[in-house]
Amino acid sequence: MLKTYSYPKFEYRTPPEIASGQTLKVPVVVVGAGPVGLGAALDLQLHDVPVLVLDEDDTVSIGSRGVCYAKRALEILDRYGVGDAVCSKGVSWNVGRTFFREQEVYNFNLVPEPDHHRPGMVNLQQYYLEEYLAARAASRPKIELRWKNKVVSVAQTGMTVTLKVETEDGFYTVETDWLIAADGARSPIRRMLDLEIDGKVFMDRFLIADVVMKADFPSERWFWFDPPFHPGQSVLLHRQTDSVYRIDFQLGWDADPEEAKKPENVLPRIKAMLGDQREFELEWVSVYTFQCRRMGRFNHGRVLFVGDAAHQVSPFGARGANSGLQDVDNLGWKLKLVIDGKAPMALLDSYSEERIFAADENLVNSTRSTDFITPKSKVSRTFRNAVLGLAKDHAFGRALVNSGRLSVPAFLTTSSLNTPDCAPDVFAGRMVPGAPMDDAPVLDNGEQGWLLNKVGNRFFALYFADDPKSLDAATVATLSDLSCAGVAVQPLVVSPKPGAAPGGIPTLVDARGIAAQRYDAQQGTVYLLRPDQHVAARWRTLDAAKVKAAVARATCNA
Repeated sequence: MLKTYSYPKFEYRTPPEIASGQTLKVPVVVVGAGPVGLGAALDLQLHDVPVLVLDEDDTVSIGSRGVCYAKRALEILDRYGVGDAVCSKGVSWNVGRTFFREQEVYNFNLVPEPDHHRPGMVNLQQYYLEEYLAARAASRPKIELRWKNKVVSVAQTGMTVTLKVETEDGFYTVETDWLIAADGARSPIRRMLDLEIDGKVFMDRFLIADVVMKADFPSERWFWFDPPFHPGQSVLLHRQTDSVYRIDFQLGWDADPEEAKKPENVLPRIKAMLGDQREFELEWVSVYTFQCRRMGRFNHGRVLFVGDAAHQVSPFGARGANSGLQDVDNLGWKLKLVIDGKAPMALLDSYSEERIFAADENLVNSTRSTDFITPKSKVSRTFRNAVLGLAKDHAFGRALVNSGRLSVPAFLTTSSLNTPDCAPDVFAGRMVPGAPMDDAPVLDNGEQGWLLNKVGNRFFALYFADDPKSLDAATVATLSDLSCAGVAVQPLVVSPKPGAAPGGIPTLVDARGIAAQRYDAQQGTVYLLRPDQHVAARWRTLDAAKVKAAVARATCNA
């Protein structure tokens, strides 16, 4: 038990199929009720898809585990209905500082510009996030949560997946059209299907110590290389909620994990860091090694792998849960279109394509971070320390410092779903096809809001106009009829001037021009936005044929 948190116990109910002997048939099953599995269920309920969630436990994760949730993950959680709860409870931060021995040599700001709804990071113990997601999922009419239901076998044909589920009252069978495996790094589903995951195991160990203390440390990320209180190794400090601080101590590969976790060995390390005068209580301790691995592909027939079941990275950079939430954000709308017969199964190949691209980006950054943090030779350590020595006074040295490149959303610029820019359309800025959308403050019917909260879950055609009232009949007619192959496209006008667009087209007021600036927009600029808030295509002038062709391409209907 923790001193600052009381674990919920979710109710187990006897599945009616045990008594009836009937097979339960559902469109989608999610195995695993961690942040990624619950995120998958909530994403699908936004698309009106019924989901059954199975988990062999009846509570949330033990220990704080993942604690850092990046801006893009927070924006996704907004759509799932828990963003406000996470940000209200968590500790927001943008600044990170890196120290070499006793000197600060480098710092960064994750959100260097104003006018974004969410901060660069929020620190919150994983059990809170899971609790919020579970409560939200339980309130949704098309999500059924079954706790203490363990999947013990999986078999798939060309059309269905059959699961055998074990409970304390016996076994029953589930038949589903689609199975989403969110069952973690050791993924029993992956093992049952005899699928491989390849990569690298790093020969080092780290001690996690969560301590409860009163301290006036700022809400920042602090990372030390070779500090005097833990010489020759590295230390990471994060502030969490409830006056809990996460401390990661590098131990080295030769450390005995069980010995390292004993209080008589943990407490001296913390006292050496904090000083004898600082009062604290030990909340939770764990020792971990880490791996950088991924599956060869993330979709296997009608089984779709997400989160740690599909890919694993070291914890430096907060790329685990953040990447997993982006997996389900990418998957949900595609699976909905396939289920509805509005897209071929090839669209799910694009899920694997795009998220493997993102996973490889995470793996490269995570591997580089780990190699810098834990050099494995005298030469690499000498190089690392020389870089840190230069970083205080030289920009080129700071660029080489790597204490964990923090999670950022993947720019899916190589995706086959994008429609590339074509001449004469020329744009500046980073909102290229494949980019995750930038946020901006907007007014909606006179009320302050945010652009990202006004789009998502379906395709949007974002049309920039100098004055919404001046749209001519031909433009209104074109914006109102951009659907392709049964896939609807919602028009949305953005303008610096207030007023209603003709034809009832929704309008947002970009009073300060921030949205126009971030999207390099001018009169008549059009952006086609995917349901997961990535840019699919953009043009300087509205052309119905081009928009419809881009929709077809983005849904594999081309």
